[in-house]
Amino acid sequence: MRPFRYTRADDVDGAVALLAATPNAAFLGGGTNLVDLMKLDVATPELLVDVRRLTSDRVDELPGGGLRIGAATRNSDLAADPLLRHRYPMVSQALLAGASGQLRNLATAGGNLLQRTRCVYFQNVTTPCNKRQPGTGCSAVEGYHRELAVLGTSPECVATHPSDFAVALAALDAVVVTSGPDGERRIPMVELHRLPGQEPQRDTTLTHGELITAIELPPLPFATCSRYRKVRDRASYAFALVSVAAALDVADGMVRDVRIALGGVAHKPWRATRAEELLRGGPAREDRFRAAAEAELADARPLPGNAFKVPLARNTLTGTLRELTTGQV
Repeated sequence: MRPFRYTRADDVDGAVALLAATPNAAFLGGGTNLVDLMKLDVATPELLVDVRRLTSDRVDELPGGGLRIGAATRNSDLAADPLLRHRYPMVSQALLAGASGQLRNLATAGGNLLQRTRCVYFQNVTTPCNKRQPGTGCSAVEGYHRELAVLGTSPECVATHPSDFAVALAALDAVVVTSGPDGERRIPMVELHRLPGQEPQRDTTLTHGELITAIELPPLPFATCSRYRKVRDRASYAFALVSVAAALDVADGMVRDVRIALGGVAHKPWRATRAEELLRGGPAREDRFRAAAEAELADARPLPGNAFKVPLARNTLTGTLRELTTGQV
């Protein structure tokens, strides 16, 4: 590990100012991803600004039935929160599907959203990687890409975003609250992360020095009927090959409303708006669920080693919606 400086700021404004004044600096929350990347020599910040005690670690009710999650809330505490488990069970399930118990006790809600890809070439400094070193090429395209993206890729990058939590938040139209050099911003969750395009090194739309301070979940009564389903190579401590976050509102056999996001398939949590549009107002039948899934995946461009993800995502989404319809959650 390279030498670096460490400091604790007194408040959010001080932390933002410190980071903004230092080009090669990073915020330190739980550190469960950043410290690993520093050990691998992938991340080499000159300065770490500890923000663990600067933002809220509480879950508070908002007017109308929503929730505000402090960025410093530990994943394990958030997953166990009674209000979250009742109103948004998919979020609790997504958190519990991630990492291990030990890591969830340390990782924070804000930091979870800023995890970097687990692509093996990104984490190996001896191989070309446009995300780690722009302009060097993408080793994964011709190499090992079984776990990588099938939607929204570019010739520059086929990496996937690793967070389970972020997928559930994208489905629920959550809002990320930040504090930066230009003041506070409210960023829709679906706009926080980027597709790779020609700048795969940019994971998010955050500016340098911008700190996540909270996450807000809007009121959504039918989110009590929701589920996060994750398909992976082993039962725990593994990243998603494909995941589905879905909430479904069915009355008299018809879909009144629906929210869907997919994980493990793109550079960002993939909001399945095409599938949602096809489902709303139609019958809650398995053939309709399958047709909506196929429509959402119509633009998938898999590589030879991950073509299996397309039918896997279709079947996982279809099965999740079927279970929500029949109450088998």
